[in-house]
Amino acid sequence: MSIPKKTLEDLEFNIVIDQISNYCITSMGRENLLTIEPESEFDKINFNLDLVSEYLSSLENDNNFPNHGFESISRELKIIEIENSQLEIESFRKIKIVVELAILHIKFLKKFKTYYKNIYLLTESLDLEKEIINQINSVIDKYGFIKDNASSDLLEIRKGINTAKSKIRQTFSSALSSYNNSGYLDEIKESTIDNRRVLAVKAMYRRKVKGQMMGSSKTGSIVYIEPQETLVQSRKLQDLLYDQDQEVKRILKELTAYLNPFKNTLSGYQNYLAHIDVVYSKAKYADQINAIKPNFLKEKTIKLKNAFHPLLYSSNKKQKIKTYPQSIELDKNNRIIVISGPNAGGKSITLKTIGLLQLMIQSGILIPVHQSSEISIFKNIVSDIGDNQSIENQLSTYSYRLKNMNSFLRKCNSETLFLIDEFGTGSDPELGGALAEIFLEVFYERESFGVITTHYSNLKLLANELPFMSNANMQFNDKTLEPTFNLVVGQAGSSFTFEVAQKNGIPYSIINRAKKKIERGKVRFDATIAKLQKQRMELDRTASSLKEEESKFKRENDKLNVTNDKIKSKLINYQELFDSNQRMIVVGNKLNEISQRYFNDNKKRNLVSEVIKLVDTLNSKRKKINFSKNKLDKKRNKRTAQILETELIGIRKEKKKNKNKIVVNNDKVELKVGDKVRLEDSRSIGTIDKIEKNKATVNYDTFTTKVDLIRLHIV
Repeated sequence: MSIPKKTLEDLEFNIVIDQISNYCITSMGRENLLTIEPESEFDKINFNLDLVSEYLSSLENDNNFPNHGFESISRELKIIEIENSQLEIESFRKIKIVVELAILHIKFLKKFKTYYKNIYLLTESLDLEKEIINQINSVIDKYGFIKDNASSDLLEIRKGINTAKSKIRQTFSSALSSYNNSGYLDEIKESTIDNRRVLAVKAMYRRKVKGQMMGSSKTGSIVYIEPQETLVQSRKLQDLLYDQDQEVKRILKELTAYLNPFKNTLSGYQNYLAHIDVVYSKAKYADQINAIKPNFLKEKTIKLKNAFHPLLYSSNKKQKIKTYPQSIELDKNNRIIVISGPNAGGKSITLKTIGLLQLMIQSGILIPVHQSSEISIFKNIVSDIGDNQSIENQLSTYSYRLKNMNSFLRKCNSETLFLIDEFGTGSDPELGGALAEIFLEVFYERESFGVITTHYSNLKLLANELPFMSNANMQFNDKTLEPTFNLVVGQAGSSFTFEVAQKNGIPYSIINRAKKKIERGKVRFDATIAKLQKQRMELDRTASSLKEEESKFKRENDKLNVTNDKIKSKLINYQELFDSNQRMIVVGNKLNEISQRYFNDNKKRNLVSEVIKLVDTLNSKRKKINFSKNKLDKKRNKRTAQILETELIGIRKEKKKNKNKIVVNNDKVELKVGDKVRLEDSRSIGTIDKIEKNKATVNYDTFTTKVDLIRLHIV
């Protein structure tokens, strides 16, 4: 996929990438991010969006990702490939950090792979090579020095170095004491030249002191001599230091050679950390602009709800200025939208918002929209926005735009999204409008998707005539003549040319003369559009108010239904309690009779017999009830499906039969003025104000209507 450079510039995509790159904490991650371009492969884009979404979720919970900051080891990886090469100690330190961080991430993602399943896939092919760290640690300590026990030879050499240094100190101290007592030394006694201690001998006694002269003072009064005894040990020390350097080089070469088989592993570790840095920076940017991953579909569609332009949102957020979101929808049934309306109303920013968000999504960047938004992929994204005059090529604005249109015609197909600002301008309005209309028809025939802004009436009419194209306008407050930044699809917009001119102080006489200069029909057409816009705004307000009222009534109805259910439940419980009490009273009366007879005749056998008989009677009733209940349940289970199906078929036939019939009121209630009534199949309740000739005038508070009495039911 190749997006024209001009489109990226028009939509300010590079500025977004620069802002995201500021969150990178590694140089390699920043380099990778700055090379990002929109993709056209669905699975790849979807995977990249999921990576950022998962990392963004980690910023909002306690499972924070480990640190991933590292220094590039690309140079080191090239050196490792060279035979008999040697890395510096600093290079091993950088390699060790890369390995430690990669292993830390691998372990972390293995532990939380259910939360970060897509990011886990990045590490699934990486091996845990802990031995690299162990090998480096066996040679280099935490301060960056070669350990004494890195090899047995190095250990012996360093022991010799320590011994030589000790003897140098002893011999120098002895010579210092001896020559000082002899009075050969100056007051300063000693000094240091080339990191070697020397005696400060008075020039007159220089032949008295045995050793090597290392220099003299500026005046020549002092000669610096290294004592003979110390000189012997210093030469031994220099030999040992040389041996140490050679041994260290050998050890580092050996360690470099050890890393050679792991060069692919190290490269994989570094690539992962650089990739995670890109994901991290995208997630941080998404957090700043409240971005999410919308529903990502294969079918061509753009459904943006409450979408913000990210650059405008960030800028206004810093200045504490409100940013107005936009909602727009393109699909196979509405492929092209023609936006009209006055200048400074937000048409251009709407275009840029659509285009920039599309580029961001196809680059794996989350966008600031409502979670119910939907978006897909376009292989071609072309734009013509802003100042199009080309000074370099000595082209006028219109010539440049025609050249651009020619490029569009070559690219436009069903996989194209085009965005054109002020379509058709730059030439004679009538001729330029005609050519623009033909261009738009070609885009339409090729099933391209797009959004254009225009003031041309012929383009508004074309959008109204073609089935898969629609008009839209940026709403304007007709009283204050200020933009509301609200896009309304389905109706063309007026340019409010004369109204805006009047608001800006142009005398009415001038405006009136201008109106007379143009065709009367044009003025009437524009005035009609302006009037329709006003009516649309009033209807929107009325619809909003009615929705609120409907919602309120629905809530009240739900409350009444809940109360009714509670009352029904209580009534059933009271009835069951009453029936139970009645049964207990009957049983109590029978027991009372039995006890009275026993009191009279004092016969225990009769007493026991009658009690047992009463208990058997009660138990037999219980068995019948349980049996009937079980039998009834079985029958119900068998017949439920049949009954439901039969009832549904009957209802459908009845509805079809009585579809056009008027239902007669069978309530046998004489309706009178003041009764609360409702229409058949309606929930709305009104009051009868007047009855005339079998017709009633029903008042619903907000309106009244006349209906036949037989269609009314009393409430």
